[in-house]
Amino acid sequence: MAIDLAFRRRAVRTLTNSIGCYILCDLDQVPIYVGQSIDGIRARVNRHLTSARSDIIANRQVDVWEIAWVWAYPVATRSEIGTLEDALFHHYHRQSPLMNGKVPRAGPAGAVPLPEQIVQVMSDQEIAEKLDLALRLPRQAEHYSVIVGHFLAVKNSREIALAIQAHFARLERYHRRLLNLAVEVEGDSKDD
Repeated sequence: MAIDLAFRRRAVRTLTNSIGCYILCDLDQVPIYVGQSIDGIRARVNRHLTSARSDIIANRQVDVWEIAWVWAYPVATRSEIGTLEDALFHHYHRQSPLMNGKVPRAGPAGAVPLPEQIVQVMSDQEIAEKLDLALRLPRQAEHYSVIVGHFLAVKNSREIALAIQAHFARLERYHRRLLNLAVEVEGDSKDD
C-alpha cells in the first residue's frame, strides 16, 4: 500500500509552525519519536515525512510508512524546548521504547503536558489497511534488518543501538500477535 501523499501534505499544512516539540506516532497512536524544532514544528515534521532530514541515520531510525499521527507541543521561547523534550522523551520512552537514537538528559519526574495539537497525517482507510499484520510484521522485520545492517557495517554507536532496541521491541510485539493467530490444524498433532 502506497502512502497517500496528497492527504499527508494537506494534513501537515494544518500543523502549527511555532517552535517547540513534537511526537511522531505510529498507526496505533503509540509515540515512536520525540523531536524538537527551533525553525517551526510543521517544517521539521515535513522533513521527517519526506525523508529530507540531513542526517542519514534519521532516515533509517523511523519508518515513515508507520507514522500516522503527530502531536505538537508549541512553546513561547527557545529556552523551554530542551526541558520539554527531555520530559516528553523520558515519559513516553518508559511506556514504549522510542527510536530517537539518543537519550536526552533526565529531568525531574512529573506530569507531561497534553499536546496542544494532534494531527492525523494518514487517512483512516490507509491506517486500517496498514494495521494488517501481514503487511506490518514483514515491514517491521525489513526495517529492523536495515538498521542492524547499518549498525554492523557503518556505525555501531550507542545511539543506533538504542534505535535498534526500539525496533526490536516493536518486532517482538508484532511477532506475539502473529503467534496468537495460530489455530489447531487437523493432522498436525503427533497423536493422529
